[in-house]
Amino acid sequence: MSVRTGQQYLDHIDHQHRELWIRGEKITSTISDHPAFHQITHTMAHLYDMQHDPALHEEMTYPSPTSKEAVGLSFLQPKTTADLIRKRTMMKHWADYAGGMLGRSPDYLNSSVMALAAARDYFKGNDPRFADNIQRYYEYIRDNDLCTTHTLINPQSNRAVSASESTNRPIAAHVVDQHPTKGVLIQGARMLATLPIADELLVFPSTVLKNRPEDQAYAFAFAVPCDIPGLKFLCRESFDYGLSHYDHPLGSRFEEMDAVVVFDDVWVPWDRIFLLGRSDLCNSMYTETGAVSHMSYQVLVKNIAKTEFVLGIMAKIADTINIGQFQHVQEKIAKTAMTVEMLKAFQRASEEDAQINRWGLMTPDFAPLNAMRNIFPRIYPTLIHYLQRLGAGGLMAIPSEADMQNPDLAPDILRYYQAAQADADTRNRLYRLAWDVAVSSFGQRQVLYEQFFFGDPVRMASAYYQNYRVGPLKERVDAFLYRND
Repeated sequence: MSVRTGQQYLDHIDHQHRELWIRGEKITSTISDHPAFHQITHTMAHLYDMQHDPALHEEMTYPSPTSKEAVGLSFLQPKTTADLIRKRTMMKHWADYAGGMLGRSPDYLNSSVMALAAARDYFKGNDPRFADNIQRYYEYIRDNDLCTTHTLINPQSNRAVSASESTNRPIAAHVVDQHPTKGVLIQGARMLATLPIADELLVFPSTVLKNRPEDQAYAFAFAVPCDIPGLKFLCRESFDYGLSHYDHPLGSRFEEMDAVVVFDDVWVPWDRIFLLGRSDLCNSMYTETGAVSHMSYQVLVKNIAKTEFVLGIMAKIADTINIGQFQHVQEKIAKTAMTVEMLKAFQRASEEDAQINRWGLMTPDFAPLNAMRNIFPRIYPTLIHYLQRLGAGGLMAIPSEADMQNPDLAPDILRYYQAAQADADTRNRLYRLAWDVAVSSFGQRQVLYEQFFFGDPVRMASAYYQNYRVGPLKERVDAFLYRND
C-alpha cells in the first residue's frame, strides 16, 4: 500500500470501534463525526493528504524497500546526512502546517519505530522472536502508512515508591499471565496517551525500573491496535469548544487530546511483543538503539516551527498596534528570535556531527539535541509570557465572530477595535490567535505539555549533569592552576 489519503485514514479509524470515553460518554458513533474529535481527525487527514500534493509529494515520500510504493519519508532509515536533511524537510512541512502545535503528528513515533527496527538485534538479546517482531511491525506501519501514539507513564498514585510497591492491588499496567498461543495478559493503567485517534498504540518503557523479580511484570514493550478488546481510553475534557476557526483558530484545529489508557484484561499477541521481563533492556532501550536521537531530532524540527510561529505573532502585534519602537518590546521579540536561531544551531550541529551508529543508521549527534531537550521546556513558558505582555489587555478585549456579524454591534466594533496598522477584523483575528496561543485552555495545555515533554525538568537536568563530560574541562583547570608561564 502507498501513502494513504486523508479519507482512507478517516475510514480506518471510523471502522475500528475503539472504546473511547469523554465527559462520561462512551462514543458509539464514528469518531470523526463526534464534536470532540471531528476537527482533529480532519486535521490528521489533511496531513496525510499533504503527501499527495504534487508540489510536496517528492519531499514527503520515498519508495518502500519492500512494496516499491511511495511511503512516508519519516519512515526512512537514513544512511547519509543528506537523508537526515530530507527527513527534516518533510517533517517541517507538517510542523509548519500546525504552527508546531501538534506534538503527536505521526512522524514523531515513525522516527522511533524506524530506529528500533534498525536495532533489531537489541531485541534479540531478550528473545529471537522479538527481533523479527519489531522489524515486521516497522514494515507494517510503514507500508500501510499508519498513525501511532504511545503511552509511557504510570499513574500518579504514589511516586514515593515503585509501581510494584504502590498498593496491594497494582494500579500500573503490568503482566498478569502468559499463554503459549494467546500471548501476554495485561492489566492496569498508563498515562499519558496523547492522540487517542491514532490507529495503533505503542506501550513502551519510560520510567526507570529496578531489576528485582517483582519489577519484571512492569518491564515490556509492545504494540496493539487501538480497538483491541479490553483497551479503554479515558479522555480529559476537550479544549475544542465547537467554536469556529475565527473564534478558536488553534483549538478548533489542533486539539490532539490526552487520555489515560486502561488495560482491562488485554491479551497482547506474541507477534506484537518487543521486550518482556527484562528491566535492564527496557531501561536502556531508547539510548542503546539510538531511538532517542531520532525522536529528539523530530521534536527539534517541531520546536523550531513552534517558536517561529510565536515570533511571527509577536512581530505582527508589534506592527499592528505600533509598539515596535519601545525597547522592552524589541527585547522580548529579539529574545524570541534568538531562541529560533539557537534551535537552528542545535539542528545544524546535530546534522553536522551525525554519525553512523552501531545499527547502521546515520544518527544525529545527541549532544545538541540533549541540550535542546533541557532548554526548550524552560524557554517556552517564557516566550508565552512575552506574548502575554505584548498583547496585554487586548487579549481580553476580543469580540467573537457572532459579535462581528451582528448588525447592531458591527459598526461599533469596526470603529473602536481598529488598530494603527489594521482594520478591526484583521486586528481581531490576530488577537484571537494570540489568545489561543497564550491564554486559552488550549494554549495553557501547550505550555504544560512542553514543560514535561521529555519528563520532569529537574530530573532531566540532574541526568544531564551526571552524564555531561566535564572531566577534560576540570583537567584543563587543574593544569592552569599550576602553570608557570
